[in-house]
Amino acid sequence: MKKSWYSNKWIIVIMHVAAWVLLFSLPYLLRSQNNPNQPAHPEPQSPTVSFIIFRTSDLMLAGFFYLNALLLIPGLLYKKKYTFYTLSIIGSFTLYVMIYWGIKISFRQIDQSFDFRKHLFFCTFIFLFILACSLAFKTIRDKIIADSLAQEKQNEFLKTELSLLRSQVSPHFMFNVLNNMVALARKQSDLLEPSLIKLSSLMRYMLYEADEEKVSLEKETEYLQSYIDLQQQRFSKKVIINANMHPADKLYDIEPMLLIPFVENAFKHGTGMIEQAQIDIDLTAENNQLKFTVTNKYNPLSVEIKDKASGIGLANVQRRLNLLYPHHHTLSINRNEGRFIVLLQINLAA
Repeated sequence: MKKSWYSNKWIIVIMHVAAWVLLFSLPYLLRSQNNPNQPAHPEPQSPTVSFIIFRTSDLMLAGFFYLNALLLIPGLLYKKKYTFYTLSIIGSFTLYVMIYWGIKISFRQIDQSFDFRKHLFFCTFIFLFILACSLAFKTIRDKIIADSLAQEKQNEFLKTELSLLRSQVSPHFMFNVLNNMVALARKQSDLLEPSLIKLSSLMRYMLYEADEEKVSLEKETEYLQSYIDLQQQRFSKKVIINANMHPADKLYDIEPMLLIPFVENAFKHGTGMIEQAQIDIDLTAENNQLKFTVTNKYNPLSVEIKDKASGIGLANVQRRLNLLYPHHHTLSINRNEGRFIVLLQINLAA
């Protein structure tokens, strides 16, 4: 699975460094913009002392940001230890103020003009701002990770489900084809040998091609034609079969064994006790649109019995379509004047 940008450690590190540099540069940038002629630090202190004081404060705030995000929130807040979490925040703030105060004293930045309340207000404001940023960062990061894991689980679930659906298609299809072979063997038909050759071709497709996520539409069409030929050999002139597989206007890919259930269903319900049985199959692929139509006559008295015996196909393919082509396909199944009509359209560019 392709990794997202937020899973790349180097990108995360660069983003964090850039964010801290921008955040701690804002006071200097804003001060310079408000009064270009005013020095960055109007207090009578050397640039070295000013740099040490402000950079120490920056490091303490950054340290608290990660302490809260990586330890306090998951270790206390997520475990509903609200009292300990509150005490930890108060303790961190007290330590920050004391260290900041101590550094100013050590560099003799405290005199009679120093306003402690103003200093405390400033420390409280910046500390609460970092606390809010830390909470937001942790919440968003956990949400992204949770969504990523959920998506990964969903993808694995879909792969497993599609694999199970395909495993249902193959035995079901083989069951019908082998019944055809038995019928030809009983008749001692000369068509048995070419039918076995076609069956071998179908099995090769099912074993080596159907495991792929996508196959060419040309191969899928050849697979359908081989199946139709087998059925034509079985029924001979008892069933009129009109199959038109029009060449596609360009190369397309499609989910393997997606169309065969509709054809199988036509032969299940369109043969037997039906006068002048006829099955029409039409497939076109133009401008990224696949149009697949299957029409067959049916006997209303026998449809219900056949559905109970072998009704797996259409329900299976409908589920696969919803998984593979959500919002990019239309499927209509209708009965009209003794005909069962299936119309499937798929946007192959999706």
